[in-house]
Amino acid sequence: MGAKSTKMAEQPEPAKKLKPCCACPETKKARDTCIIENGEENCKSYIEAHKECMRKMGFNI
Repeated sequence: MGAKSTKMAEQPEPAKKLKPCCACPETKKARDTCIIENGEENCKSYIEAHKECMRKMGFNI
């Protein structure tokens, strides 16, 4: 029974896990718009801002 209670304690983590596609919608939209309008090479600050937001959300970028 001890193993079951340990597994139950770990259960909540997957339930709150956010998908990368849904994280940081504000910085993602700004980054994508900039890339479409100006090209990737001209949007380094938007790309870095999105990466930082993703890192803060727990993603390894």
